[in-house]
Amino acid sequence: MAPTLVPYVVTFGIACVAAYTLTPLARRLAVRVGALHPPEPRSVHTRPTPFLGGLAIYLAFWVAILAVAGLGEPETLGLLIGGTLILGVGLWDDTGKRAGRPLRAGVKLAGQAVAAAVALGFGVRIEWVTNPWGGMIFTGVWGIPLTVLWILAVVNVVNLVDGLDGLAAGIIAIAAVTLVFIGITTGQAAPLGVFLAAGLAGGAAGFLPYNFNPAKIFMGDTGSLFVGYVLAVAAVEGTLKSAATVGLGVPLLALGVPILDTAFAIVRRTANGRPIYEADRDHLHHRLLAAGLTHRQAVLLIWLVSAFFGVSAFALVKVGLAPAATVVLLLFAMVFLGARKVGLLAIRPSRHLRH
Repeated sequence: MAPTLVPYVVTFGIACVAAYTLTPLARRLAVRVGALHPPEPRSVHTRPTPFLGGLAIYLAFWVAILAVAGLGEPETLGLLIGGTLILGVGLWDDTGKRAGRPLRAGVKLAGQAVAAAVALGFGVRIEWVTNPWGGMIFTGVWGIPLTVLWILAVVNVVNLVDGLDGLAAGIIAIAAVTLVFIGITTGQAAPLGVFLAAGLAGGAAGFLPYNFNPAKIFMGDTGSLFVGYVLAVAAVEGTLKSAATVGLGVPLLALGVPILDTAFAIVRRTANGRPIYEADRDHLHHRLLAAGLTHRQAVLLIWLVSAFFGVSAFALVKVGLAPAATVVLLLFAMVFLGARKVGLLAIRPSRHLRH
């Protein structure tokens, strides 16, 4: 193993072992304090399930990062502060839902925005974006709102995809491994971004054995907001930190499935005359279940598609923009046809749920 790979592999390993060890403790804590998610119309589970798994991922991630990378970089300290803040927002929302008082969407978004601003204040910023006609564009002052919007978008995309046992954790692990792999094989990522992605991938992987169907514990909004936040910052500190012409395309492809699912949901709800924030049972995972797939089959299929997106991201970096763009367009065309097939874009009275 090349010496330069060792710190990242160690980071992944520490986070994975820590999450695997801490998750049962988080489960026992959740049971003791009554932090149980009851079955509800939109969910697919049938019994109360502990939902403090996000605490285990959070602790495992920081055990690994502090052990290997430390807090030497100001961006890491910003991630610690902002990540703790957004974890608190998720925990507040999770416990409020159990008591019948979930956070209002505006309050939840405001908390996410403050966490994004914290990261920005400690130096996390998108400085370059791809020029479609060639070269790169320095964002300058526009990097400030662009970075905040990026973090908010990734956080909410990950939060929305957390609908089946193991789904969000698996997608996060695949996306984070994609960032790690591209970073260490192409050199087009800053080291800090690779460390963060390695720690996140390890934390998600160590959590998965307890979260895969049938789940013994959920990550909850506590976890989904945190892992989305870390992934967004890892992308900014990794592939988006360099002036690589395909920088933004890498994290977008790594999160291709949840991004497209969210986009389809916005189109569908708008066409159906529903608010875009109104929950329904027409997400990709719901449609796959309705099509006859089992819970595990649906999750494994979405993981497989996510892996294809990850390979496409690698191709985008390795083979050049034009050939990779062709592959990506074909992949998106297949996804679009598949979305139509399973009804993701159906314009009909939506099976919505009011909060």
